Order: sequence, then C-alpha cells, then structure tokens
Amino acid sequence: MLEFTPDQQMIREEAQRFLREQSSSEAIRRVVDRGVSHDAALWASISRELGWCAMAIPEEFGGLGLGATEVSILMELTGARLACVPFWSTVCLAAPLLQSAGSEAAKATYLGAIAAGEMAVTVAYADLSVADPAATVAVKATRTDGGYRLDGKVAQVIDLEVADVVLVPAELEGATALFALSRETGQTFTPLKVLDGTRPIATLELAIEVTAESRIDDAHVSADQFQQALAFTNLGLAAEQLGAAQGALDVTLAYIAERVQFGRTIASFQAIKHRCAELVVDVAEARSLVFGAAQGLGTSDATESALEIAGARVLASDLQFRAAEEAIQLHGGVGFTWEYEPHLYFKRAQASAALLGSREAQLDRIAASVFGDGGVK
Repeated sequence: MLEFTPDQQMIREEAQRFLREQSSSEAIRRVVDRGVSHDAALWASISRELGWCAMAIPEEFGGLGLGATEVSILMELTGARLACVPFWSTVCLAAPLLQSAGSEAAKATYLGAIAAGEMAVTVAYADLSVADPAATVAVKATRTDGGYRLDGKVAQVIDLEVADVVLVPAELEGATALFALSRETGQTFTPLKVLDGTRPIATLELAIEVTAESRIDDAHVSADQFQQALAFTNLGLAAEQLGAAQGALDVTLAYIAERVQFGRTIASFQAIKHRCAELVVDVAEARSLVFGAAQGLGTSDATESALEIAGARVLASDLQFRAAEEAIQLHGGVGFTWEYEPHLYFKRAQASAALLGSREAQLDRIAASVFGDGGVK
C-alpha cells in the first residue's frame, strides 16, 4: 500500500495548495495565448522562494538531500496543473546528468545554482523521441588552442528559450564529452511552433568556439552515466504524466457535477459514473507503480529499477491519453473548444507520449529483459 511519510505528505499538501492558487486555468492560458516561453512569476516562486529545485540535490551542493519520491510528488502536482515552468527539464533532465557525469567543480557550480533557484538548465540530446537519446550525438567537438570548437544542430531542445544554461553532449575523439553553454556563449536557437503550448521547444545551432572551462565532464561520459541520469528523467516524466491524467479527471468531475441534462446533473448518470470510476481506479494503480519505482530508485538493482520505470512510463502514458480523451468526450461538444481545458490536457498527452521512447519502445525494453530476444520468439 502506498504511504507517504508525514514530511512527504506535508510537501504534497502545501504544493497542492500553492499550485491551485498560482497555476490556475487562467494563468496557463495567459502563457499559451501570448506565446511566451513560461510563467516567469510562477517559476521564480518555485525555484527561489519554495526551493523545489533543491529537493534531490545533495546537501554538499546546497540542496536538501531528499530523493526521487519527493521530486515525483512535485512532478505529479505540476503535471496536474500543467504548470508552465522549466521544472522537469531543470530538475529531472539536467540535474541528474550533472550529478552522474559532471566534474566536482561543475557540480558545485551548476547544482549549487539550481538548488538556489538561480538557474534553469536543459539538455540538448540529439533525439529526445527515442528510448536512449544518448546513443547518438548531433554535435561534434574539436580541440582548439584555447578550448574547443562545437559544430552541429540539435533539432528539438525542450525549454531552450527559458534555460540559462544548456548541457550539450558532443562527440570528441571517438567518445562523448559534455559541455555547459550559457546564454552568452553565442549559440543560435530558433523557437518552434509546437502542439503543446505549455512546453516550449527550440532548435539549437552551434558553430562556435568555447573555452576549456565549458567542458564539464572528467574524462568523457559513459553509457552507464547517461543511463543513470535518464532513469531519473523517465521517472519524473512518468510522475508528470500521472499528474496530468489526474488533472484531466479533476476538470471532468467538476464539469459533470455542474452540467444539467434532462433535469439532472450528468454526474448522476450511471454510464458516466462507471467511466469516471474506472479512471479513478487506473490513476490509483499508476500512482502505486510510479511511487514504487521512485522508492526503489537508487536502492534497488539498477536493471530492475529501470524496468519498473519503463513499466511506469507505459502505464502513465496510456492513462494520460485515456484521461484526456475521456475529458473531451464527457465535456460533450464544448470539449473541443478553446475555452475549456480538455484540449490542453490532450495536447500535453500527445507531446509527452513522444518523449524518451514510445510505449512500444518501453515495452520492447521490458520484453528484451524478460525474454532475452525482445519477445520475438
């Protein structure tokens, strides 16, 4: 049975209250309608005032030294409210890579800044749509007298417009090095028109020379270091997808409790009750799997933990899509209109399902581990 500690429950309740007030439907629409990159006021509160970015960062680097469970709680709640902030990219995408592959000096500099809420960070993986985005690199690095030259183009980088620093894996002498580029480095980025207006994506183009200090790994980044970071990244995404499913269900329950048809609220119709009840059960099942995986991350066998997270991604992806689909259906004709929330949840579901490998890719990973041949035979 899933149980949170008193401290974790307090984090959950306070975060819920805060997001209910600060990440309302109106606040989301202000970001989406204006086409801006994020909710700057909300991000300042989350990162600087509340210290959410410090949750899983070790105390030696200025963090709170908590774990994946606490981060997953916050990811679930930000997902439920579709919060327009670079929280996932900073805390789940970039910070774990810094922890697993960064030098001690880089950790002190960048993890300390993230923990203090002074910096939003993202990662320019070559292809975030595949299950192993670190398997290929889109940027080539060559040594120069003063440092390195970086050349290449990364087609899609999440939250690049918002990020103060972007981490760039680059091919260097047959291995992979990791570079940290600030806004002042001189890279070019082009914002893209995206389906999900709550999460900006941009193209990164590099044809620049950087100092030796821009390289932040000790001696190339290994596949194991990338996989260690990506396990946390996938877990954070699964928790966010779980939250978005709960958010879609919440707006649906609120709507059907007010919508009157044939002299009674449609929430009283048995067929609608059954559909909502099924979602409630599925959300509870997914929540148990996500937080079970969170509790096991770092304590269980790495392979077993990765499989649990892959399973959580499959379940959360399916649930998020189904909850958004049901929200549209149960809202009736207005479910397709801009004025109501279901389309926002549906777009987030479509976009999130394309990140870090499709459900089929996650299932293939699980099958390959179980059967040794991907389940082909």
